[in-house]
Amino acid sequence: MIVLVTGANKGIGYGIAKHLGLSGWQVIIGARDEQRATKAIDELKAQGIDVLGWVNIELKDLANIERAANEINEKYPELTLLVNNAGIPGDMSVDSEHTEISVIRETLDVNFIGTFALTKALIPLIAKNSGRIANITVPSEISPYWHPLAYVASKAAQNAMMGVMAIEFEQQTNADGLGHKKPVEIFSVHPGPTTTDLNGNMALPGFHDIETVGQKFAELINDGQNHQGEFIELYPIVKED
Repeated sequence: MIVLVTGANKGIGYGIAKHLGLSGWQVIIGARDEQRATKAIDELKAQGIDVLGWVNIELKDLANIERAANEINEKYPELTLLVNNAGIPGDMSVDSEHTEISVIRETLDVNFIGTFALTKALIPLIAKNSGRIANITVPSEISPYWHPLAYVASKAAQNAMMGVMAIEFEQQTNADGLGHKKPVEIFSVHPGPTTTDLNGNMALPGFHDIETVGQKFAELINDGQNHQGEFIELYPIVKED
Protein backbone atom coordinates (compact mmCIF):
# COMPACT_ATOMS: atom_id res chain seq x y z
CA MET A 1 0.00 0.00 0.00
CA ILE A 2 1.47 3.31 -1.12
CA VAL A 3 0.29 6.75 -0.03
CA LEU A 4 1.21 10.24 -1.22
CA VAL A 5 0.65 12.90 1.44
CA THR A 6 0.97 16.50 0.25
CA GLY A 7 2.43 18.99 2.72
CA ALA A 8 3.86 16.06 4.67
CA ASN A 9 7.04 17.74 5.87
CA LYS A 10 5.28 19.30 8.88
CA GLY A 11 2.03 19.71 10.79
CA ILE A 12 -0.97 17.49 10.19
CA GLY A 13 0.55 16.12 6.99
CA TYR A 14 3.60 14.91 8.90
CA GLY A 15 1.39 13.32 11.56
CA ILE A 16 -0.65 11.55 8.88
CA ALA A 17 2.46 10.30 7.07
CA LYS A 18 3.93 9.09 10.35
CA HIS A 19 0.93 7.14 11.57
CA LEU A 20 0.04 5.68 8.18
CA GLY A 21 3.67 4.59 7.97
CA LEU A 22 3.56 3.05 11.43
CA SER A 23 0.48 1.09 10.36
CA GLY A 24 2.25 -0.44 7.38
CA TRP A 25 1.85 2.03 4.52
CA GLN A 26 4.76 2.98 2.26
CA VAL A 27 4.92 6.78 2.21
CA ILE A 28 5.71 9.38 -0.44
CA ILE A 29 6.29 12.88 0.88
CA GLY A 30 4.81 15.74 -1.12
CA ALA A 31 6.57 19.00 -0.30
CA ARG A 32 7.73 22.32 -1.76
CA ASP A 33 11.20 22.45 -0.20
CA GLU A 34 13.84 19.75 -0.59
CA GLN A 35 15.62 20.55 2.68
CA ARG A 36 12.40 20.31 4.71
CA ALA A 37 11.36 17.16 2.86
CA THR A 38 14.72 15.52 3.53
CA LYS A 39 14.54 16.41 7.22
CA ALA A 40 11.06 14.88 7.50
CA ILE A 41 12.17 11.75 5.64
CA ASP A 42 15.15 11.27 7.97
CA GLU A 43 12.90 11.66 11.03
CA LEU A 44 10.29 9.24 9.67
CA LYS A 45 12.86 6.63 8.67
CA ALA A 46 14.40 6.85 12.14
CA GLN A 47 11.01 5.70 13.45
CA GLY A 48 10.99 2.67 11.18
CA ILE A 49 8.72 4.08 8.49
CA ASP A 50 9.20 2.99 4.88
CA VAL A 51 9.52 6.31 3.03
CA LEU A 52 9.88 5.73 -0.70
CA GLY A 53 10.97 9.29 -1.45
CA TRP A 54 9.62 12.78 -1.99
CA VAL A 55 8.02 14.68 -4.87
CA ASN A 56 8.27 18.42 -5.37
CA ILE A 57 4.68 19.70 -5.41
CA GLU A 58 3.92 23.42 -5.63
CA LEU A 59 0.15 23.72 -5.77
CA LYS A 60 0.13 27.28 -7.15
CA ASP A 61 2.16 26.16 -10.18
CA LEU A 62 0.15 24.09 -12.68
CA ALA A 63 3.21 23.19 -14.73
CA ASN A 64 4.86 21.88 -11.56
CA ILE A 65 1.79 19.78 -10.81
CA GLU A 66 1.89 18.24 -14.27
CA ARG A 67 5.57 17.34 -13.81
CA ALA A 68 4.87 15.93 -10.35
CA ALA A 69 2.04 13.76 -11.67
CA ASN A 70 4.26 12.42 -14.43
CA GLU A 71 6.98 11.61 -11.88
CA ILE A 72 4.51 9.82 -9.62
CA ASN A 73 3.14 7.76 -12.50
CA GLU A 74 6.66 6.76 -13.50
CA LYS A 75 8.18 6.07 -10.06
CA TYR A 76 5.17 4.93 -8.03
CA PRO A 77 2.75 3.13 -10.39
CA GLU A 78 1.15 1.27 -7.47
CA LEU A 79 -0.07 4.42 -5.67
CA THR A 80 -3.37 3.62 -3.93
CA LEU A 81 -4.03 6.64 -1.69
CA LEU A 82 -3.72 10.39 -2.25
CA VAL A 83 -4.05 12.58 0.84
CA ASN A 84 -4.68 16.19 -0.22
CA ASN A 85 -3.38 17.92 2.89
CA ALA A 86 -1.21 20.81 1.67
CA GLY A 87 -2.65 24.29 1.76
CA ILE A 88 -2.11 27.88 2.85
CA PRO A 89 -4.08 29.84 5.49
CA GLY A 90 -4.67 33.09 3.68
CA ASP A 91 -4.87 36.07 6.00
CA MET A 92 -6.58 34.85 9.16
CA SER A 93 -6.02 38.09 11.04
CA VAL A 94 -8.69 40.16 9.28
CA ASP A 95 -12.44 39.98 8.79
CA SER A 96 -14.04 39.49 5.39
CA GLU A 97 -14.52 43.22 4.79
CA HIS A 98 -10.79 43.80 5.09
CA THR A 99 -9.62 40.69 3.22
CA GLU A 100 -7.67 41.63 0.10
CA ILE A 101 -8.85 40.23 -3.24
CA SER A 102 -5.28 39.11 -3.91
CA VAL A 103 -5.37 36.97 -0.76
CA ILE A 104 -8.65 35.35 -1.81
CA ARG A 105 -7.23 34.59 -5.24
CA GLU A 106 -3.95 33.18 -3.92
CA THR A 107 -5.69 30.97 -1.35
CA LEU A 108 -8.14 29.59 -3.91
CA ASP A 109 -5.31 29.01 -6.39
CA VAL A 110 -3.45 26.81 -3.90
CA ASN A 111 -6.15 25.18 -1.81
CA PHE A 112 -8.72 24.57 -4.54
CA ILE A 113 -7.32 25.01 -8.06
CA GLY A 114 -3.99 23.32 -7.22
CA THR A 115 -5.62 20.53 -5.25
CA PHE A 116 -8.11 19.94 -8.07
CA ALA A 117 -5.34 19.90 -10.67
CA LEU A 118 -3.28 17.34 -8.74
CA THR A 119 -6.33 15.19 -8.05
CA LYS A 120 -7.42 15.33 -11.69
CA ALA A 121 -3.95 14.38 -12.89
CA LEU A 122 -3.73 11.36 -10.56
CA ILE A 123 -7.26 9.96 -10.94
CA PRO A 124 -6.33 7.61 -13.82
CA LEU A 125 -3.50 6.06 -11.77
CA ILE A 126 -5.62 5.79 -8.63
CA ALA A 127 -8.48 4.25 -10.62
CA LYS A 128 -6.12 1.69 -12.10
CA ASN A 129 -5.23 0.64 -8.55
CA SER A 130 -8.81 0.90 -7.20
CA GLY A 131 -7.56 3.52 -4.77
CA ARG A 132 -8.79 6.38 -2.63
CA ILE A 133 -8.52 10.16 -2.32
CA ALA A 134 -8.84 11.82 1.09
CA ASN A 135 -9.04 15.61 1.43
CA ILE A 136 -8.07 17.34 4.66
CA THR A 137 -10.57 20.15 4.97
CA VAL A 138 -13.03 22.04 7.21
CA PRO A 139 -16.83 22.16 7.23
CA SER A 140 -18.57 24.24 4.57
CA GLU A 141 -21.07 25.29 7.22
CA ILE A 142 -19.77 28.54 8.70
CA SER A 143 -18.75 28.39 12.33
CA PRO A 144 -19.44 31.49 14.47
CA TYR A 145 -16.21 30.80 16.36
CA TRP A 146 -13.70 30.60 13.50
CA HIS A 147 -14.33 31.75 9.93
CA PRO A 148 -11.39 33.32 8.04
CA LEU A 149 -12.96 34.03 4.66
CA ALA A 150 -10.18 33.08 2.23
CA TYR A 151 -9.42 29.77 3.93
CA VAL A 152 -13.03 28.72 4.55
CA ALA A 153 -14.06 29.63 0.98
CA SER A 154 -11.20 27.60 -0.50
CA LYS A 155 -12.10 24.56 1.60
CA ALA A 156 -15.80 24.88 0.77
CA ALA A 157 -14.81 24.68 -2.89
CA GLN A 158 -12.71 21.61 -2.11
CA ASN A 159 -15.69 20.01 -0.36
CA ALA A 160 -17.82 20.68 -3.44
CA MET A 161 -15.16 19.04 -5.61
CA MET A 162 -15.25 15.96 -3.41
CA GLY A 163 -19.03 15.72 -3.45
CA VAL A 164 -19.32 16.10 -7.22
CA MET A 165 -16.54 13.60 -7.91
CA ALA A 166 -18.02 11.06 -5.51
CA ILE A 167 -21.36 11.17 -7.35
CA GLU A 168 -19.68 10.97 -10.74
CA PHE A 169 -17.50 8.02 -9.73
CA GLU A 170 -20.70 6.18 -8.77
CA GLN A 171 -22.49 7.14 -12.00
CA GLN A 172 -19.86 6.53 -14.67
CA THR A 173 -21.17 4.75 -17.77
CA ASN A 174 -19.46 2.71 -20.46
CA ALA A 175 -19.53 3.76 -24.09
CA ASP A 176 -22.31 1.19 -24.63
CA GLY A 177 -24.42 2.90 -21.98
CA LEU A 178 -24.03 0.23 -19.35
CA GLY A 179 -23.48 1.75 -15.93
CA HIS A 180 -20.51 0.93 -13.75
CA LYS A 181 -18.71 2.50 -10.85
CA LYS A 182 -15.31 4.11 -11.36
CA PRO A 183 -13.00 2.28 -8.92
CA VAL A 184 -12.08 5.42 -6.96
CA GLU A 185 -13.28 6.41 -3.51
CA ILE A 186 -13.11 10.07 -2.47
CA PHE A 187 -14.04 11.67 0.84
CA SER A 188 -13.18 14.62 3.06
CA VAL A 189 -11.77 14.60 6.58
CA HIS A 190 -12.00 17.43 9.09
CA PRO A 191 -9.31 16.92 11.76
CA GLY A 192 -11.01 19.32 14.15
CA PRO A 193 -9.18 22.06 16.05
CA THR A 194 -5.50 21.19 15.85
CA THR A 195 -2.39 23.05 16.97
CA THR A 196 -0.30 23.71 13.83
CA ASP A 197 1.82 26.38 12.16
CA LEU A 198 -1.18 27.23 9.97
CA ASN A 199 -3.05 28.73 12.92
CA GLY A 200 0.01 30.14 14.65
CA ASN A 201 0.27 27.09 16.94
CA MET A 202 -2.97 28.03 18.65
CA ALA A 203 -3.60 25.78 21.66
CA LEU A 204 -7.00 26.45 23.17
CA PRO A 205 -9.25 24.09 25.15
CA GLY A 206 -10.54 21.37 22.79
CA PHE A 207 -7.52 21.53 20.49
CA HIS A 208 -5.60 18.36 19.62
CA ASP A 209 -1.98 17.81 18.58
CA ILE A 210 -0.74 16.37 15.30
CA GLU A 211 0.10 13.02 16.90
CA THR A 212 -3.49 12.50 18.02
CA VAL A 213 -4.91 13.60 14.68
CA GLY A 214 -2.42 11.51 12.69
CA GLN A 215 -3.26 8.38 14.65
CA LYS A 216 -7.02 8.95 14.37
CA PHE A 217 -6.70 9.53 10.61
CA ALA A 218 -4.69 6.32 10.15
CA GLU A 219 -7.38 4.40 12.04
CA LEU A 220 -10.00 5.83 9.65
CA ILE A 221 -8.01 4.88 6.56
CA ASN A 222 -7.43 1.36 7.86
CA ASP A 223 -11.01 0.70 9.05
CA GLY A 224 -11.91 -1.36 5.97
CA GLN A 225 -15.07 0.64 5.28
CA ASN A 226 -16.19 2.53 2.19
CA HIS A 227 -16.46 6.28 2.81
CA GLN A 228 -17.42 7.42 -0.67
CA GLY A 229 -18.68 11.01 -0.61
CA GLU A 230 -18.53 11.35 3.17
CA PHE A 231 -17.48 14.36 5.20
CA ILE A 232 -15.90 12.86 8.31
CA GLU A 233 -15.11 14.85 11.43
CA LEU A 234 -12.35 13.28 13.49
CA TYR A 235 -12.90 15.75 16.32
CA PRO A 236 -15.97 17.95 15.76
CA ILE A 237 -15.87 21.51 17.03
CA VAL A 238 -17.73 21.68 20.33
CA LYS A 239 -20.16 24.59 20.45
CA GLU A 240 -19.88 26.98 23.35
CA ASP A 241 -22.87 27.60 25.63
